[in-house]
Amino acid sequence: MCDPTRDDGSSQSGLVRKENRAYFQREWNSFDVMRTLTVTIVHLLCLLAPFNYKWEALRFGLVLFAVVQLGITFSYHRNLSHRSFKLPKWLEYPFAYSAVFALQGDPMDWVSIHRFHHQFTDTDRDPHSPTEGLWFSHVLWIFDTRYIKSKCGRRNNVMDLKQQWFYRFLRKTIGFHVLMFWTVLYLFGGLPYLTCGGGVGVAIGYHVTWLVNSVGHLWGSRSWKTKDTSRNVWWLSIFTMGDSWHNNHHAFQSSARQGLEWWQIDITWYLIRLFEAKVLSKLPYRSLYKVNYKNLVTEQPLIETISADEIRPMPPKLSQPSMFSRHDKVDAFDLDAW
Repeated sequence: MCDPTRDDGSSQSGLVRKENRAYFQREWNSFDVMRTLTVTIVHLLCLLAPFNYKWEALRFGLVLFAVVQLGITFSYHRNLSHRSFKLPKWLEYPFAYSAVFALQGDPMDWVSIHRFHHQFTDTDRDPHSPTEGLWFSHVLWIFDTRYIKSKCGRRNNVMDLKQQWFYRFLRKTIGFHVLMFWTVLYLFGGLPYLTCGGGVGVAIGYHVTWLVNSVGHLWGSRSWKTKDTSRNVWWLSIFTMGDSWHNNHHAFQSSARQGLEWWQIDITWYLIRLFEAKVLSKLPYRSLYKVNYKNLVTEQPLIETISADEIRPMPPKLSQPSMFSRHDKVDAFDLDAW
């Protein structure tokens, strides 16, 4: 595992990989088969794109990628998984709905897995632990629901979503929405829109998200002394809409901002600030940050709690000395506060 005091920016992951298990010889349930078929079909459509090329279809595919990727990062990740900002329901629900067409699961499924990842990062109970190998953490884990259930147990960490009719509705009907979308896509633009549009757009979105889970724990720089192998991967930042500043994210999990330095591109954060300026999103300034100071550079506790009335949710300039640069972790907000 990674040395928790290490922040030298080394590209070495420090992982101790486990022996390969009999992945393909295991028992596959219907959900595993369906998800495998979905991912396979999307990639086949992507491979057929050069034979059905139309510029307007490809342009649609790139727009589709941008929309659904923002749905993942803005809604599934920062809004629903971490509650790092609050939206009115009439705005929250459409963003969550747009993420459905990324074909990465319904909100409850995605959020539950991600919360388990942060709860058990890089341990035996991490649903996509890099200790299982690059390809497993990248994609293979999504086809093994028995493995996820054995590691994480029941999805009892999304009660905030289960209490809302909209997310219960999406969980029950997600297959219908996805099927209707691809049907309309074909009726509207034929094979070019099915391949250059849907295939290319969704396939790019797949790998962009998966790279955060795999490469984001293997290669890149470390700015913060987190107790995991999270890395900042600068070359992914535009494609991930800012989510590849992964070491920043694991250090400040409840922050709506992940690109902490001025030069760290974070498109999702820019969108959040835009909505905040329009008084449509609210950052939880009034909450308390509970600071874990066990692994300070000085090994001396500086402060236990910091009132958010005194600071912004994330320091705007971390290149300058600050209290935050001395700490390794900020705990997530208490969801009950919402």
